[in-house]
Amino acid sequence: MSKFEGVIVSDQSLQSQFTQVELRSLKSKFVTLKNQNGKVTFGDLPPLMVKLNAFRDTYGEDEIRGILVESGADFTNDIDFETFLKTYLNLQTQATAKPGGRRHSSSFLKETVTTLLHTIGESEKSCYVAHINSYLSDDPFLKQYLPLNPAANDIYDLAKDGVLLCKLINVAVPGTIDERAINCKRNPSLWEVNENHTLCLNSAKAIGCTVVNIGAQDLVEGRPHLVLGLISQIIKIQLLADLNLKKTPQLLELVDENDEIEELLNLSPEKVLLKWMNFHLRRAGYEKTVRNFSSDVKDGEAYAYLLNVLAPEHCNPATLDTKDAYERASLVIDHAERMGCKRYLTPRDIVEGTSNLNLAFVAQLFHHRSGLSTDTKKISYAEMITDDVQTCREERCFRMWINSFGISTHVNNLFEDVRNGWVLLELLDKIFPGSVNWKQATRPPIRMPFRKVENCNQVIEVGTQLRFSLVNVAGNDIVQGNKKLILALLWQLMRFTMLQLLKNLRSHSQGKEIRDADILKWVNRTVKNTGRTSHIESFKDKSLSSGLFFLELLSAVEPRVVNWNLVTKGVSDDEKRLNATYTISVARKLGCSIFLLPEDIMEVNQKMILTLAASIMYWSLQQQPEDPDSIPSPAATTMSDASPVPSVCGEDESFSIGIEFSNLSVDDATSDTTASSQPESDVVSAADELL
Repeated sequence: MSKFEGVIVSDQSLQSQFTQVELRSLKSKFVTLKNQNGKVTFGDLPPLMVKLNAFRDTYGEDEIRGILVESGADFTNDIDFETFLKTYLNLQTQATAKPGGRRHSSSFLKETVTTLLHTIGESEKSCYVAHINSYLSDDPFLKQYLPLNPAANDIYDLAKDGVLLCKLINVAVPGTIDERAINCKRNPSLWEVNENHTLCLNSAKAIGCTVVNIGAQDLVEGRPHLVLGLISQIIKIQLLADLNLKKTPQLLELVDENDEIEELLNLSPEKVLLKWMNFHLRRAGYEKTVRNFSSDVKDGEAYAYLLNVLAPEHCNPATLDTKDAYERASLVIDHAERMGCKRYLTPRDIVEGTSNLNLAFVAQLFHHRSGLSTDTKKISYAEMITDDVQTCREERCFRMWINSFGISTHVNNLFEDVRNGWVLLELLDKIFPGSVNWKQATRPPIRMPFRKVENCNQVIEVGTQLRFSLVNVAGNDIVQGNKKLILALLWQLMRFTMLQLLKNLRSHSQGKEIRDADILKWVNRTVKNTGRTSHIESFKDKSLSSGLFFLELLSAVEPRVVNWNLVTKGVSDDEKRLNATYTISVARKLGCSIFLLPEDIMEVNQKMILTLAASIMYWSLQQQPEDPDSIPSPAATTMSDASPVPSVCGEDESFSIGIEFSNLSVDDATSDTTASSQPESDVVSAADELL
């Protein structure tokens, strides 16, 4: 494996303006330019800068050249990487100020404490610390460091080794990470720290977090805005986990006579929480409708009515009578504490409308006392409904895979959210830049049905250009929510991007397509080269259910990553589950971005098995020059300055898939439509999107 190191800039104030993901991408572009010309001058920059996403829609090449001239740049002078970064920031600042210019992530990172979506203040940090102190205080490893001081920066120091974040993910979605794979040590090595963060980020993606602007090195450095941003997402997932009919069938009571149950099923957890809140507010006689967790709750009145309905025994009449919003907010919090609900916010957070903390507060109220009916007939009816329409394993995997790209539209319900075609167009444009004609696309909300059909027709057109099997499939099938066809389309897209990504790593392939057989041949030879006798005939080989083959494969590509003392014989179902869970965590720890579940290995889900093998192969090919005999043709080496594990969000344009449609083909693209598999999701450079 290559030596682990980030991109280091001597000027720390300059380095702080970028994440490691951005630095690696920019360094790669700078080195490529230098390799072409032998040196880099200011005169070389305009043609490069205009191609970056940060400036593509803002500047022309002549405009960039004019800005450099105004800044006094001598176009014949050689420049180093730091000068390149300073020039980039200067252009970025002017792009932000330019009418119609977009605010870019790097300037966004200059704010005191930020995440991808919002600014995090000290109040939020204190609440997150309180949450950690509460839920992880009994953890065998972390209890020696807890409780954290909310007024200090202890949380950043504790998060630097990755253990805290991994443990927090398991609190949010139990069983996501096999804790045997976490490096729990007092003084872990740099490699072990990096492995923990890589495991954390890949696992965070698998539960629905957006981490497209975060690399492992950023967490190693303990960057406050990134650490808190990730923690806030993990906690939010935990708090909203039960807001669905499967886990809380009592929610059926929220459906009015004129409402369709499907409407409730298709709502995002945040909207279900708002629906629950307004349900009780109507019962309390509150005349307004709460549409958000910020401006609509700032006066505290909605909370006063809500708590009086949920816990009337703790009601204080003065709460509704007081005229001062801050005083009312204080009484609201006192009321909540008397009913035993944990405090997630202060009176100031209510008055200022801090949306994240208000959402967390309402979620805690819901968990503590939902106030919903316990009518067994209704519960049985809800359970029967969810058995028919509840999102299945395939839907979950496809949804997480799509969300991992960080597209602007977050998918909550796959089959509902893709029906207008916009999400699929965003996904296609992210994976294959330039493939979508946005002039012919309509952005939601879309009221005219034929506009949705137009969007979906374009999806089918792009799929046809990619040579997907789409016989007798039309855009209207997507609009109608045909689950079988939607799954078939997405599986073909996933499989195609996975195979094309592997092809792009093979510098001597001479255009030869990667096929399933190539991956199968590679995994067998890789295991055989270690002296083991394990061999599989196909990706539906029943012997794979024990989990042993993939652990041998992981050990073959990185001998120290598997602790064989933790591996079982894989005979009973319990032993198979232990091995499967360990396999997934070890693969993520190594650097594979995967979305499968232990059941997929135990049941030998062919498609999921294929994508797991491809992800391991992709990681391995990046690490070292490939043995020409290991697969039909050799692969390219990893890019310079790359992390030893591929960033969970992709790090450079060289790993994106920009290809000519006329040269594409997919073997056996017609797949079983019960797809439940996920390919390596790092097919597009998130850093390129940032840049």
